[in-house]
Amino acid sequence: MSELAQARARAEQLRKEIARHDYQYYVLDNPLIPDAEYDRLMRELRDIESRFPELVTPDSPTQRVGGAPREGFAEVRHKVPMLSLDNAFSEEDMRAWEKRLLGRLDHDGPVSYAAEPKLDGLAISLRYEQGLLVLGATRGDGRVGEDVTANVRTIKSIPLRLFGDDWPEVLEVRGEIFMPRAGFEALNARARARGEKTFVNPRNAAAGSLRQLDPKVTASRPLTMFCYGFGEISSGPPADTYSASIRRLVDWGLQISPELKTVAGVDGCIDYYQDIGRRREQLPYDIDGVVFKVDSLADQEALGFVSRAPRWAIAYKFPAQEELTRVLAIDFQVGRTGAVTPVARLEPVFVGGATVSNATLHNMDEVWRKDVRVGDTVIIRRAGDVIPEVVGVVLERRPKGTRRVTLPKHCPVCGSEVIKPEGEAVARCTGGLYCPAQRKESIKHFASRKAMDIEGLGDKLVEQLVDNELVHNPADLYHLTKAQLVGLERMGEKSAQNLLDELEKSKSTTLPRFLYALGIREVGEATALALAQQFGSLKAIQAASEDELQETPDVGPIVAAHIAAFFRQPHNKEVIDKLIAAGIHWQEGAPRPRPEDLPLAGKTFVLTGALSRPRDDYKARLQALGAKVSGSVSKKTDYVVAGEDPGSKLAKAEQLGIEILDEEGLLKLLGEGR
Repeated sequence: MSELAQARARAEQLRKEIARHDYQYYVLDNPLIPDAEYDRLMRELRDIESRFPELVTPDSPTQRVGGAPREGFAEVRHKVPMLSLDNAFSEEDMRAWEKRLLGRLDHDGPVSYAAEPKLDGLAISLRYEQGLLVLGATRGDGRVGEDVTANVRTIKSIPLRLFGDDWPEVLEVRGEIFMPRAGFEALNARARARGEKTFVNPRNAAAGSLRQLDPKVTASRPLTMFCYGFGEISSGPPADTYSASIRRLVDWGLQISPELKTVAGVDGCIDYYQDIGRRREQLPYDIDGVVFKVDSLADQEALGFVSRAPRWAIAYKFPAQEELTRVLAIDFQVGRTGAVTPVARLEPVFVGGATVSNATLHNMDEVWRKDVRVGDTVIIRRAGDVIPEVVGVVLERRPKGTRRVTLPKHCPVCGSEVIKPEGEAVARCTGGLYCPAQRKESIKHFASRKAMDIEGLGDKLVEQLVDNELVHNPADLYHLTKAQLVGLERMGEKSAQNLLDELEKSKSTTLPRFLYALGIREVGEATALALAQQFGSLKAIQAASEDELQETPDVGPIVAAHIAAFFRQPHNKEVIDKLIAAGIHWQEGAPRPRPEDLPLAGKTFVLTGALSRPRDDYKARLQALGAKVSGSVSKKTDYVVAGEDPGSKLAKAEQLGIEILDEEGLLKLLGEGR
């Protein structure tokens, strides 16, 4: 097997594992592995994708930030995505990071970095307009978060109106809402006195407090916030460096970390990390590492981003915590795609603030590599508020008579044959749609909020429908009758009619939702949207070759192969035809023009000064014509549009010899001038 084929198989396996852990952690609040293990999986996947760029897929977890928003709050689309950070775990990682930076920057070191502790709380974005707080939103998946404005307004350290009068017209600040240790202890003391359940750690307490549907509950919790970044700023950054810009927030009444410092070069970073590590337990709040950012905003822009994270920042994490426990059993779970995953059931052990009793073993290759057996004493590692990983076995404590774990020959759910293709790490049940585990999960996915959004079709009801042989594929949902539904457990006539109404309502959908609902491997929401925009119709997507599919932004050869294979299968076509025959419909659009055909493709604009229309209007018009709109002037800038009182950006443009347009000139370029 070629190296590329091995890398492709491993990358596919890693993406599935990481996606499942993202869902468990961000949506269900039920993590299965520790941060340390999650970070290892992400590092391994990034390493594979860096060595084989052709393996990068648009829905890879390296291309996104995190998990989906929870139900119960309105959605908020971030105008500037809330990105995550890459991690370092050693001095070698830090030195390698700086070496990459210096290779991309025009100047030699030492680089000046802003350094601050990495708080263990909940990421938040605050939006101020005309100095007033108008929105508080969680990170969510980085692009869409939860509107928690009512709860944010109860936190006294967050000003409802900014101090002074020189703040930007629009100011979005990003930061971390957290619960100081003293407040956490007092909160738990009150809960114990009332005989109520206590929180495990400050991070859980902060996250739970901010996501309360009743703001009065949030108001009773000792929350605070430190700011550490920016989203949209109408007039651009307050200063030329991150540290100076973030310190400007103090003048406007916002809090920043008192530990914020600037350091020189990677040696300065390492010294700061070691100093904070020594003082970690004395700090009044929990941290899990240190964040370093290139201080120069011009250098930040030059360095740019890699998919889900900026090149100019990194989180240097503290070592994970470890403990010993015993493996009581090793079970096998079957997922939606048929993946058969071994899971270790553990003797409960308290590690890093939580009692844990199980851990995924990922796949049989991992089980065999670590030689984990029932009865073994194992090292459990935990970092942050997650369930641990099995790091290794303490062979000296292995009891006599233990047996090497073997892959079951038959699916534990349906009894079908289990196969593990050569070169692949994941074993799969061959039952397909016949396997209730896969059938149930595929129908749950089809009905989920981001897919067909069939309200009332919950997990338990799906399980009943499948168990009672009423539904074998998604199309069967639209042929259910009230008589069939009323016969199910806890389903009266009103509930049955409500579900039938929701099924009827779901027939009117969109092409991206329908594509996502089909459950095609590697096709997430973003890829489904990109496909719909690229081709305009389902028929065009079905008829597209793999080469044509790869013309879609961020669709690589692997994703294209999965899509083409899916639509080649007769049974998939049959289900789609049945769904459309049942009345599912959407409005199809025109195919997307090729980027190179847009009139302003490849041109970079900077808007500065006061204009007669909101900048966002001009920005949207320029982007629709293929242009990029930047926040700062550089050698790569093609045009600077200068309104009234343009400031330093105009001077820099003149110095660099960049073409300058007034508003009338911009309108002519947009086809609106006289």
